[in-house]
Amino acid sequence: MHQRVVLSSNRVLQFSSFFPAKINALFIPELNTCNPRNNGFTVFRAFMYTSTHSNSHRRAPDPNDPATLMKEDSISLCCKMWIDNFREPDKTVNNLTDYLRRFELWVLAYQKVSADDTGAYMPRSAITRPSLEDLLALRNAVLDNRFKWGARLEFFIKSPRDKTDYESLSKRKIKAILTTTQPSAFQDRIVQEVLFMILEPVYEARFSQKSFAFRPGRTAHTALRVIRRSFAGYLWYIKGDLSTVLDGMKVGMVISALMRDVRDKKVVDLIKAALTTPVVTTRPDDVEKKKKTKRKYQKKRVLADDEPKPDPYWLESFFGFAPEEAEKVPSWGHCGILSPLLANICLDELDRWMEGKIQEFYRPSKNDVIWNSPDGEVEQGNTSWPEFVPTSGPDKTRKIDYIRFGGHILIGVRGPRADAATLRKQLIEFCDQKYMLKLDNESLPIEHITKGIMFLDHVLCRRVVYPTLRYTATGGKIISEKGVGTLLSVTASLKQCIRQFRKLNFLKGDRDPDPQPCFRMFHATQAHTNAQMNKLLSTMVEWFRYADNRKKIVNFCSYIIRGSLAKLYAAKYKLRSRAKVYKIGSRTLSRPLKEKKGQSPEYHNLLRMGLVESIDGLMYTRMSLVPETDYTPFPVAWRPDHEKALLEYIKLSDQKTLEEQQNCLKEQGLISPQDYISMLVWNYKRNAVPVDQKSLLLGTGEENDNESDDDDDEGVHAAEI
Repeated sequence: MHQRVVLSSNRVLQFSSFFPAKINALFIPELNTCNPRNNGFTVFRAFMYTSTHSNSHRRAPDPNDPATLMKEDSISLCCKMWIDNFREPDKTVNNLTDYLRRFELWVLAYQKVSADDTGAYMPRSAITRPSLEDLLALRNAVLDNRFKWGARLEFFIKSPRDKTDYESLSKRKIKAILTTTQPSAFQDRIVQEVLFMILEPVYEARFSQKSFAFRPGRTAHTALRVIRRSFAGYLWYIKGDLSTVLDGMKVGMVISALMRDVRDKKVVDLIKAALTTPVVTTRPDDVEKKKKTKRKYQKKRVLADDEPKPDPYWLESFFGFAPEEAEKVPSWGHCGILSPLLANICLDELDRWMEGKIQEFYRPSKNDVIWNSPDGEVEQGNTSWPEFVPTSGPDKTRKIDYIRFGGHILIGVRGPRADAATLRKQLIEFCDQKYMLKLDNESLPIEHITKGIMFLDHVLCRRVVYPTLRYTATGGKIISEKGVGTLLSVTASLKQCIRQFRKLNFLKGDRDPDPQPCFRMFHATQAHTNAQMNKLLSTMVEWFRYADNRKKIVNFCSYIIRGSLAKLYAAKYKLRSRAKVYKIGSRTLSRPLKEKKGQSPEYHNLLRMGLVESIDGLMYTRMSLVPETDYTPFPVAWRPDHEKALLEYIKLSDQKTLEEQQNCLKEQGLISPQDYISMLVWNYKRNAVPVDQKSLLLGTGEENDNESDDDDDEGVHAAEI
């Protein structure tokens, strides 16, 4: 019976038209009727070949398949954009639509927006197939001009948290969605993120080094260090507030500023549509007033699994300490995170204009101790003590400097007040013509350094010092002599600090500030409350890192916070006064407080048994515990770390730079001939050496037609050299 089945299967394979002729020629001659194992294995091979062969001819890769569109890593693609723009910063960009088509950028934007929305990072492998298809539909809609900003009911893609069925909503809810203020749609934020990733490297390579805020690596600390380094010796200061530009500009001005460097129609039209599409907002009068009813007990709200946690109390308090220059963040139309970048693009024209004025106003004097060369290098003087400027007499070098932080500018003038008045007049005319911004002398006051200049909640002032200057004269003799000069001092404003604490309800009063209890933490444990305030103090220590009075200002902040917590604990545990709280809980409030008799239990025994949580005492309760001011010298041609890495990579990737370094090492004798030959061999392997070096490597004066990559042959050529 078994042999009959084998023979019948053999006949089917030989005479059936199920397999093509090529399959029969490959497999049928191998059939052996006497061995059933060979027949089964051959049948299996035949079926596998036909299935793969037919699928390869029938199914072509789908160009709209999300899996096939992700060909390159998104981070590598972003790095390529940064490198290309920093390699050619003056080139007009015309091909941004090619990057807009790259699906890898859309996936990366989806990951970033989802992380902001859900509070957790979503890896690429965790993105579902339907989400990728919706994301691809959104990309195609943007490319086909079918995307509309500010959609409320119809979306190409929704947030992973959004479970709303918009088709089954009632008319009342639909009306509320269409007529009230709503957060930006999830798909709008994805498009904003993609445009931001494309445009940021283009303009970061072109922005002025004088601008800070809303830029990576250029924070308020950087601006303070630049002021300490470059504004020493200036007598007159012009402080201007152009923050009304951040509230909004005409669409034509923004688009014209954008098209100075970007000429891609698709990208420009997208941004123009985002600026012109109206934003639905709710008036305060239209909101229905609901009666407030007192609740006897309010249950704590439990966050959902995918809901991001709110900012902790210490972070909210620290955000309340934001200086005036950093309070306002631009928000233009539906641009979202693109708004700060667009504001910097518009204000970059002011930066370039001021850079020209710096060169125009520079008049060197040979009698000046520093800044007496025609090129105006700032590196002159004492580089290890740049904020010290020696006295130069009446004939001084006339010079100005400029810095911009967001919508606020600071101009320093070294010379007569007439130069500052002339510059202010020209600045008013420029802002009127370029931004249609009406400024006057009151909005751009001219102040002397002796009055103290407030910028970023720090006061710039001048102190006259008489240091002992030591230098080496001819013959190696060390000479010491008394000098006189001015020192630029950057101190934190105590009045501004008191004002910020009062705004956060931590104290009351001006001349004699009195701490107020922090009732926001009334229901929290002592350990949690102390931990929150320690984080606040740590961030404040870092904020006042470059202030000359860092110890004093941080110790004052610690006193206010400690007094506020002591009053809170006195009210919570019914101890009546701060003195009792300090007596039981110690100066740092690290010992546990008891509610009734005011006696501390055996805390160490309870802590060892795990019945209580450890309580950290408040930090910086004494001035000696506060770290010293950071006086690290700030380099002149400073750049952020990412820009330095980009420029170094571009420099090292240039073949001419590599050859110059090799020749320099060889001339100075820092590399042996054998190592130099090995380096040439390595370059030859990479095909990165010119023809003359290849001929040198091969031992002939002409190109060798029989080039070989064999290691033995290269060793022979190196030995011949």
